[in-house]
Amino acid sequence: MCSSDLDDGNVLATSVPGYYVRMDMAAPGVVKVYKAKSDSLAMMLSSLFRDLPAQEYKRRLDKAFRERNRGFLLTPRKVDYNELQKIKKLPILRRGAFAGGRIIEQESKRMLPLGKLAWRTVGTLNKGAAGEKGGIAGNTGIEEAFESWLKGKEGVGYRQNLSGRWVNRIEIEPRDGMDVMTTINIRYQDITESALERQLKQSDAEWGTAVLMETKTGAIRAIANLGRVSPGVYDEIYNYAIGHAGCYEPGSTFKLISLMIALDQDLADTSTVFDTGNGSWKYHGRMIFDSDYGHGGHHGPMTLKQIFEKSSNVGVAKIITSCYEKKPAEFVDRIFETGIHKPLGIELTGEGVPMFKYPGDKDWWGTTLAWMSYGYESKMTPLQILAFYNAVANGGKMMKPYIVREIRDRGSVEKRMGPEVLNSSVASRSTIGKARKMLEGVCENGTGKSIQSKIVKLAGKTGTAQISSGQGGYGKGLYLASFVGYFPAEKPVFSMIVTVNKPRGAYYGGAVAGPVFREIAEKVYAVHQKIDPEEEETSGEDRKSVV
Repeated sequence: MCSSDLDDGNVLATSVPGYYVRMDMAAPGVVKVYKAKSDSLAMMLSSLFRDLPAQEYKRRLDKAFRERNRGFLLTPRKVDYNELQKIKKLPILRRGAFAGGRIIEQESKRMLPLGKLAWRTVGTLNKGAAGEKGGIAGNTGIEEAFESWLKGKEGVGYRQNLSGRWVNRIEIEPRDGMDVMTTINIRYQDITESALERQLKQSDAEWGTAVLMETKTGAIRAIANLGRVSPGVYDEIYNYAIGHAGCYEPGSTFKLISLMIALDQDLADTSTVFDTGNGSWKYHGRMIFDSDYGHGGHHGPMTLKQIFEKSSNVGVAKIITSCYEKKPAEFVDRIFETGIHKPLGIELTGEGVPMFKYPGDKDWWGTTLAWMSYGYESKMTPLQILAFYNAVANGGKMMKPYIVREIRDRGSVEKRMGPEVLNSSVASRSTIGKARKMLEGVCENGTGKSIQSKIVKLAGKTGTAQISSGQGGYGKGLYLASFVGYFPAEKPVFSMIVTVNKPRGAYYGGAVAGPVFREIAEKVYAVHQKIDPEEEETSGEDRKSVV
């Protein structure tokens, strides 16, 4: 069973047993009574299932009896436990497994009591994927990652004849699967999925993802992944937050990382002024443009903080090239020191692998340093980007995101998972403080100003990345809009990323992903405020929910 992280233990997925009943027509006990009892059996089967007349059941039974069928299927469909008890009492079958040739096959069905809430993260089952014995096995998500814990073990038994009396012997007891307790909060999950789905429909986007994470621990409290399956219809068809298909050039959300590296080495400060000109700049024969170039945006001399708030590509590229043009390897090495160049190692399988170029690589060009500085020529998943922003919210400590809190075996804790530090300090305390002021400034004066909230103070960064057309360039009108940050800005409790792929119409991160971020933040914050503060402080240990 898999459950969410609520006090009432909301079940996200559970197994409900179903049964097929077969009959060994060559069993001596069946042969002995078949002629006298088969008519009654046919009538009772017809009455129970109401699908065929008794004559047809009798014809099929007789044919199987003549052929000495050792596994004739009696049930036209899978039956539940109560129906099974009735079948056990039917003529001939009531004599038992040996005298009545009764063969019972159990096949559990995975049920999702809360519908498709967090469906892709919970995972799916694949019939026939359980090895040589067949059956079902976890195919995606938690179901796959924790298959060995959830599946349980089959028992081994036999019948022994003791002086003419048959006795059941159990050699190995069967064992039920264990319970996986997740970090998902169902209320937060519902809020997150609903807000994301509305925006995807409005934007007619290809797919979107939203991840809500607990700042101090890295516990994932909600994760929504929705892809378009038909016009206006979205479903959890892939885990874009974690998987390879969601691993894209991050765009402007990467600017925070670039500028923090320069700040941390004292190569620039938030008050250092750089000239952004008219919003365009030719570097090594290629033009760099600000997103508002030609649309009356503010350009000219700006401080580093203003450049970040206004998300100037030209400004960031000028800052990083002025600092690292002669030593590009040092810039990339500093990226690697944060740890973002490696997969996070989350429990779920299929995590996308980050990609960063390095000076000397065959695809490192003269323009690479500048383009990398504002989020191109590199790739990260949404969750990997979020992990870095969460570190800024967490005073510099990068936590490993996790989604399973513990595994229970019949109520007892078998294994407990919890917070894990990936990097104790992604930057100095001074740089972290400046970064947080910059992120607040985005929502007060910059590209995120339109999503200011009267309910909770937000801090974050917009991102609007062009998407490769797959033909050596970027597709016209193809964008990845995102917003990543945390709240409340003064004392962060949650971090979050929202990503919307290929929206139609408006495509800027502040206009597409930003409103989703604000809606989720306001509603989650309202729910959070209703919870006793002391109880919330211990949520990492005590608030459970189950798969």
